[in-house]
Amino acid sequence: MRLATWNVNSIRSRADRVASWLGRSDVDVVALQETKCRDDQFPEMVFNAIGYEVAHVGYSQWNGVAILSRVGIEDLQVGFPGQPHWGEDPAEEARALGATCGGVRVWSLYVPNGRTLADPHYRYKLDWLAALRTAGADWLAEDPSAQIALTGDWNIAPENDDVWDITLFSHSTHVSPPERAAFRAVVEAGFADVVRPYTPGPGVYTYWDYTQLRFPRREGMRIDFVLGSPALAARTTGAVIDREERKGKGASDHAPVIVDLAD
Repeated sequence: MRLATWNVNSIRSRADRVASWLGRSDVDVVALQETKCRDDQFPEMVFNAIGYEVAHVGYSQWNGVAILSRVGIEDLQVGFPGQPHWGEDPAEEARALGATCGGVRVWSLYVPNGRTLADPHYRYKLDWLAALRTAGADWLAEDPSAQIALTGDWNIAPENDDVWDITLFSHSTHVSPPERAAFRAVVEAGFADVVRPYTPGPGVYTYWDYTQLRFPRREGMRIDFVLGSPALAARTTGAVIDREERKGKGASDHAPVIVDLAD
């Protein structure tokens, strides 16, 4: 089985590109983030035409997560237990979608950005991650043999090698000690980074800003991950970051991350 995650930064702008990539990459399941559309705006037929079922949750032109699968979509769940809401009039955001695909419980996750260290969104981010950690630990306690993949854009660079120049991020989100501790807490709850062993750094990234020639200068960040439960980690036989998909006209600012699982 081949599983992927990709922040597509607007599915309506990139539906044909994603469909073409699916045809080349032989991916069975892909979790998408930042689709930036409502459910009724999602270009589902593009993917149905090439053999993929679609599950999507989106409420506006912001956020949005989806799962595309050619091995089935079962037990769909919008949001995880305890997921916090955001805003003065707290509302649920489209940031987490779970489904069982070919026996694997796949979560497409779009972790809040945090904005700045002083912004209330930063506290929201930490609370969101803490709730995810609790939910994940509960899932493993209920079934230690569960095949679970926590995939998506985590908006955290857990190691110094995960940014091109750590000295430029001393007062920024994505690398702050509390964010890194929150990421590490999910790992310590039983979810291993199944990609890093096959894509060691430094200089290995999944995101490059559109400005200041970040991509050609290789000035990126590794912020997209697949964290696997013990049973899923044991099945992992390889992983790759498809940097080629960051190239060319109309590319997302993120690259797909692909994981191969033994049958």
